[in-house]
Amino acid sequence: MNLKLKVWRQKNKNENGRMVEYSANDVNPDMSFLEMLDVVNEGLIAKGEEPIAFDSDCREGICGTCSLVINGVAHGGQEGTTACQLHMRHFQDGQTVTIEPWRAKAFPVLRDLVTDRSAFDRIIQAGGFISVGTGGTPDANAIPIGKVESDRAMDAAQCIGCGACVAACKNASAMLFVSAKVSHLAQLPQGKVERERRVLAMVEQMDKEGFGNCTVTGSCEAVCPKEIDLSFIAQMNREYGRAILIGE
Repeated sequence: MNLKLKVWRQKNKNENGRMVEYSANDVNPDMSFLEMLDVVNEGLIAKGEEPIAFDSDCREGICGTCSLVINGVAHGGQEGTTACQLHMRHFQDGQTVTIEPWRAKAFPVLRDLVTDRSAFDRIIQAGGFISVGTGGTPDANAIPIGKVESDRAMDAAQCIGCGACVAACKNASAMLFVSAKVSHLAQLPQGKVERERRVLAMVEQMDKEGFGNCTVTGSCEAVCPKEIDLSFIAQMNREYGRAILIGE
């Protein structure tokens, strides 16, 4: 198949960007979206032009590095699918495909489709960990945890921190990401020791980074490649209220 691409090109964070048109010819429908971009870049390099800069790492839907807004939707709109796992068979021959970076004040564009998402790292550093000694693996596994609690903790732990929730939200809110990290640890005995300090620190850092407020439109849940549930935001709000009442 042949496609017409409209790609955001921006030399660096200090210069203005613009949409540039490219052709993607003889695209194999079984290619992933990033493989298609690889082929386009090979053609650009062969012509002595600058390749399109984009992020990728595992290309298995695990790391959260691929961060593209495709035809106006984060990760391209296929349910439970990252951009690296999006296949070209979902597009039609002759279709025009627009490719942009995440759009959020807290995720400044570094170059082309690459954004700086280190704000998420700083939120994790603020409290997304446990400091209680759990001993070796056998000791930790000996702690009885109910199935409901362990399943919910695992559901929250699926978050890969890609930032699609921020890109999709009209307020550029990071609530889904932060709530998944807070809820994951709050469900487990090892994480309950410092649950109050954690939620206060992570929410404070989230606000400091310039993310917007949640108005519960559900756009974050709709584009999340790991289908993180909105109920985690409600859980984080309860954790935050609890921490305020306790006075941590």
